[in-house]
Amino acid sequence: QLRLVESGGGLVQPGGSLRLSCTGSGITLDRYAIGWFRQAPGKEREGVSCYSSSTDSTMSDSVKGRFTISRDNAKNTAYLQMNNLKPEDTAVYYCAAVIVLPVGSSCQGRRWNEYDYYGGQGTQVTVSS
Repeated sequence: QLRLVESGGGLVQPGGSLRLSCTGSGITLDRYAIGWFRQAPGKEREGVSCYSSSTDSTMSDSVKGRFTISRDNAKNTAYLQMNNLKPEDTAVYYCAAVIVLPVGSSCQGRRWNEYDYYGGQGTQVTVSS
């Protein structure tokens, strides 16, 4: 079964860090742009970041300067490094993958339902003292 698996969430104090992982199962992620989304209780799912290449990536204003996205093709895994976490970052985080487009941006304006593959239940991130 082709799918993504998210991991790395947990409970952290404000100002702390976590690194989320998104691993492909049956999918070779280096051919895909990876998007990260999050959904807090009672709120709609929102885009956090998307990475296709060094020249095609997005980061929401709410996490810019604190979160970075990267990938390790040898491990078939993408990462979301989250630093200086705030209570408002508390949410379930999800990853998704879309095949990289031959022309144009694979990330700009891409919404949750416009990806090819999705993770499972996500990974919970709780920021609290």
